[in-house]
Amino acid sequence: MLTDIQFYLAAIPAVFLVGLSKGGLGGAFSLMAVPILALAVPPLAAAAIFLPILIVMDAVALYSWRHENDRKTLIMLLPGALAGIGIGYLTSALVPVAMMRLALGLITTTFAGRYFLRRLKGIGHDTLPARRHHPLKAGLWGSVAGYASFIAHAGGPPFEIYALPLKLNPRSYTGASVRFFAILNAVKLIPYIALGELDFSNFKLSLVLMPLALISTMIGAAIVRRLKPETFYPLVYGMTLLAGVKLIADSFL
Repeated sequence: MLTDIQFYLAAIPAVFLVGLSKGGLGGAFSLMAVPILALAVPPLAAAAIFLPILIVMDAVALYSWRHENDRKTLIMLLPGALAGIGIGYLTSALVPVAMMRLALGLITTTFAGRYFLRRLKGIGHDTLPARRHHPLKAGLWGSVAGYASFIAHAGGPPFEIYALPLKLNPRSYTGASVRFFAILNAVKLIPYIALGELDFSNFKLSLVLMPLALISTMIGAAIVRRLKPETFYPLVYGMTLLAGVKLIADSFL
């Protein structure tokens, strides 16, 4: 596998897309990555190869956004997210991944679609009041994010459904997102190892791809820093809509 050209033709663009996502450009890129890599290796192996890469990307992203955060968002979402990871571990053999992807995809496309429908009606993002934090909604979407992240590395859309309406400063939003998924990915190592998804051969492939992961994450962070809110939010909502469509499509494969 280390010398397989077909593997690298799939792995290089997949890792680059995840890096852009980790840099702050939205979850749609990362959702495309595992299916692309799955063209060369089995889907479970693709997810296992990506987890160490995601953790290294998290370290780069944490450094890049070390001065930006929204602590309240993290405090609200993390308890539910950690519970969601536990639920994912306990039910990983019971709940079909396709069903979870379909449900999450439908919810995500509806959420993002409403944003663009409002824009067509002349109701811009800036004209709507920012939502306040809500403990029940945070618990719900946090747990869905944790569960989806464990099952399919697909926690981005649920996080965005809760966090985007808060209308945080783009830098604060990205800093909170980076910290949220860094914590989740670190926690996921334990159940992934317990389930036997990580082995030495997959880990070696992860190490080979690490340099590209670092470079692409820094590129994503550099792009986000130059985006104004009026550009950032349509872009992220657009990426969220693409993520929802991708989840729906994957549920039928």
